Amino acid sequence: MRPKCGYVLEAPLKPSPAARLSVVFLILCLAACSRSHSQAKTADPPPLELRFQLSTPFNFVACGDSRFHDPKDIETANPLARQEIVKAIAGENPAFISFGGDIVYHGDDPDDWNVWDSETKVWRANKIPVIPALGNHDLHGDEQRALANYFQRFPDLENNRYYSVRAANILMLVLDSSLDETSGPQGIWLKRKLQEIPVEVEFIFVVLHHPPYTSSSDAKALGGGHSARTPEQQLAMLLEARQRDIRAGIVVFSGHVHNYERHEHGGVTYFVTGGAGAHAYPIARAPGDLFQSKEINYHYLLVKVDRGVVNVIMRRVDFRTGLPVWTQPDSVSIFARVAASQGSTALPPQTR
Repeated sequence: MRPKCGYVLEAPLKPSPAARLSVVFLILCLAACSRSHSQAKTADPPPLELRFQLSTPFNFVACGDSRFHDPKDIETANPLARQEIVKAIAGENPAFISFGGDIVYHGDDPDDWNVWDSETKVWRANKIPVIPALGNHDLHGDEQRALANYFQRFPDLENNRYYSVRAANILMLVLDSSLDETSGPQGIWLKRKLQEIPVEVEFIFVVLHHPPYTSSSDAKALGGGHSARTPEQQLAMLLEARQRDIRAGIVVFSGHVHNYERHEHGGVTYFVTGGAGAHAYPIARAPGDLFQSKEINYHYLLVKVDRGVVNVIMRRVDFRTGLPVWTQPDSVSIFARVAASQGSTALPPQTR
């Protein structure tokens, strides 16, 4: 008999006690080998890296919190705003769409995903890739069914809940904020990616659902909101510490809060872009929020990437006149760090 793992078992007809012990030892080794083989087959796949063959300049769109759902339910979401935003994004013809989660209202509901399929046909017709992050609503209900619905729409993810994207001079790190971002397998992967930055990368975009900084609050004093959670605050500390030591500028896109915000901390620029259609609400702006507005903001972000600079433009739509009116109430230019001479400290990224 020639079992797995290369062992050859040849027991005599009347084995001695020593031989019997050897047989037991070999059997235990074979069992351990079998368990290891089985675990290897069922382990989670390693995080993948998607690659886009792009050259600068190019544009992409960042948005989140659309809540694709029954259009007759106008309490959960604003289907008119959502559909107008989908159409406007298609008109931008971006290289890809970075989606910060809460794509649908109930992740395990196939009807919600059918609404996504129907309302975003124009994106697929125009061959615009969607780069999604998981939101809490995408995992609502039975998580396994929810994930099956999600990965059915995004087969290129190969069942990865977090992953990276490379395109021209950018590196995008897409996180699953239902998992801990700074510890466990995702945290180990993230820290490694932040240590092994390709030399040609000038900007690192971190995309996740829950925001590290927000003007919003669980107190819901103005009709709805969410406070920043401890795991994302710890993520911010990690990113800001790393930003001090690297040339690439770090930019964070998050959602969860159904409005728009812009913050800067430790050289990192943080955007909250949760206005793609979920029922929006005003928020009491923190003093450090660089976008001071009392409005609700249905919107998406147009991100223009060039060598050494990224321009982020907030495109906002309202229907107070009965027709969609588009404005650009906020924009910012983020410059790559100045290349440091050998042995010197890199300068922080600049914004304008």
